[in-house]
Amino acid sequence: MVDILREVGMIERALDSMSNIEFKQIDLARGQYLYVVRIYENPGIISEQLSGLIKVDRTTIARAVKKLEQKGFIERRSDPTNKKIKHLYVTEKGKQIYPFIIRENSHSNDVALQGFSEQEAQQVHDYLVRIRHNIDHDWNFVKHGGKRQY
Repeated sequence: MVDILREVGMIERALDSMSNIEFKQIDLARGQYLYVVRIYENPGIISEQLSGLIKVDRTTIARAVKKLEQKGFIERRSDPTNKKIKHLYVTEKGKQIYPFIIRENSHSNDVALQGFSEQEAQQVHDYLVRIRHNIDHDWNFVKHGGKRQY
């Protein structure tokens, strides 16, 4: 069997490492750019939804949100009907860095897909979406206390 997850992991770690170095100039630490982008693209999102988008646990979300809030990139606002629910929004400072993050993402996509036709790039995308959907069930299962059978 072909071990594609090893390749996907190496790609992810390389891109994440480069981003973390480049994003230091805008005061973003390890992986924080991902939170800013998802909150920017989903204004008013709640932590549980963000957890599902990024595929990290609620504790990691809470820690990242707190740090980004302290740095002034995002803010939490109480829900008008249920004060326990906190909606997440990007601040003006967060909005200002979004274009830089997107330019980096676009550049990385262009580099990654060099030599691919549009059709091949679309196929790669479609395959990766299918792989993610295959993994989503296990992620949700384990996240909610389930034990996978190997």
